[in-house]
Amino acid sequence: MHETTETSARYQRGWDKLREIDGAAGERVVAALSDIAPDFAHYLVEFPFGDIYARPGLDLKAREIGVVAALTALGNAAPQLKVHIHGALNVGWTRTEVVEMIMQMAVYAGFPAALNGLFAAKEVFAELDAEASTKPQ
Repeated sequence: MHETTETSARYQRGWDKLREIDGAAGERVVAALSDIAPDFAHYLVEFPFGDIYARPGLDLKAREIGVVAALTALGNAAPQLKVHIHGALNVGWTRTEVVEMIMQMAVYAGFPAALNGLFAAKEVFAELDAEASTKPQ
């Protein structure tokens, strides 16, 4: 992959935004792609996070809840939905708000999609609770 100074700045902007939103969950996605599709991992950082998430006009809280809604409505993107549920919580959404948004999608995407989303949220919440219980107080 040929990297220019512009690409480098774009990548760094995306990496910073990814870490701000998704933290370790986002980093794991990029790392998981490094051995099979490193160029795709690079594009994933540059375009969505370096170009779109970094735009003015919407705050990260609005962007993330939109992504949670969209991924829920797709109904077949549980791994990505889990990452973005983490992101929504990281940027200020509460668990109750996430659950309510996912439930709202039942109206537009159907009960199966909402159920899948709720089960994804349940897994994320359980993971966060397990992490919290093992951290020294």
